[in-house]
Amino acid sequence: MPLVSMTELLKHAKREKFAIGQFNMNNLEFTKAIMEAAEEERAPFIFGVSEGAMKYMGIDYVVAMAKAAAEKSSIPVVLHLDHGSSFEVAMKCIRAGFTSVMFDGSHHPFEENVRITKEVVRVAHAMGVSVEGELGTIGGVEDDLAVDEENANIAKPEEAIRFYEETKVDALAIAVGTAHGMYKGEPNIRFHIIEEVASKIDAPIVLHGGSGVPDESIRRAIQAGVGKINVNTENQIAMTETIKKVFAEKPEVYDPRKYLGPAKDAMKEVVRGKMRLFGSNGKA
Repeated sequence: MPLVSMTELLKHAKREKFAIGQFNMNNLEFTKAIMEAAEEERAPFIFGVSEGAMKYMGIDYVVAMAKAAAEKSSIPVVLHLDHGSSFEVAMKCIRAGFTSVMFDGSHHPFEENVRITKEVVRVAHAMGVSVEGELGTIGGVEDDLAVDEENANIAKPEEAIRFYEETKVDALAIAVGTAHGMYKGEPNIRFHIIEEVASKIDAPIVLHGGSGVPDESIRRAIQAGVGKINVNTENQIAMTETIKKVFAEKPEVYDPRKYLGPAKDAMKEVVRGKMRLFGSNGKA
């Protein structure tokens, strides 16, 4: 089926208390691993693409791969800009064929974040494209953007509710204690903030930094109102560790298919496990 926006998928997720997984595309192996797991689990999902990944692959290749995967399947698939840095980047992605965009204005003052997000929503909704906004600063490293723990900024519930009311985004990412990358210890997730905001807005909450969060914390976050969870680092680690293992066991290997194939299969199992944990399996 053709690529779809997040809107109806997220409404379904919020209504039935499960979460849609966003799994980032970084190359063909990521694309195939995610798609194969979704097919076998009958799980709707979101291809996330960061600006760094777009520069690496080329936006036309990104769209072509996502469309090829979606059109061969009956699973609802979303192509989503992850952490878009500007109105212009969001528009570029919409013109190229993305069906969902995120404008990350969390580094702007509140009023500026609202102003730009509203403009992205106005244009995107006119094109049938969904929008994710962000409030608060999520720690860790995402592409070239690094935010240390001291500068991570937990979202204020009253601001998050006002942000939604003024922008009408389809999904709202709020900083609640998770971080991009893997954790040294267990993250201190503010479930009460998720619950307070989710109970007062129509859109689901987005949990960034889903890699490495304990399963029970994920389940609790979903019950509190999270309807979209982003995963990237665990797939990157699965791929890299598998390739290292292949070379350690068979140093004579030089055909990329001999190490990228097993790496794809390892990522596929990570994605399958997350879909089951999020409760999205069987929802397509």
